[in-house]
Amino acid sequence: MHMSENRYGTAVARYFEAWNAGSGEQIAKAVAAAWVEDGTYTDPLADVAGHDAIAAVIGGARAQFPGFSFRLLGEVDGHHDIARFGWELVSAADGTAPVAGSDVITLAEDGRIRAVAGFLDRVPPTA
Repeated sequence: MHMSENRYGTAVARYFEAWNAGSGEQIAKAVAAAWVEDGTYTDPLADVAGHDAIAAVIGGARAQFPGFSFRLLGEVDGHHDIARFGWELVSAADGTAPVAGSDVITLAEDGRIRAVAGFLDRVPPTA
């Protein structure tokens, strides 16, 4: 494994740590470790910049899907300062994954995330 490949894996691991953090304090800490200060997160439902705003989006998702965790789907594929990967949101209760998506991340020089572009590939049917 090249150092560059390891860099993508490390960034994505930190990303999932943030999305799976338990408390507000843990989310804030994990977001600071994963993103640069002025980092961004954009998906169909959110377009935010900065640690506090990113932590708020993650906290909102955690509140909306209690008892769920995000996990990597397949491999992380990267080149230059860009990496892409799939993910799914899995229920601890029954293992179902009602939500899945794919993200493209851009890394800063220090290895933290500068930008995330997220896409939703599977969403639960609306009531």
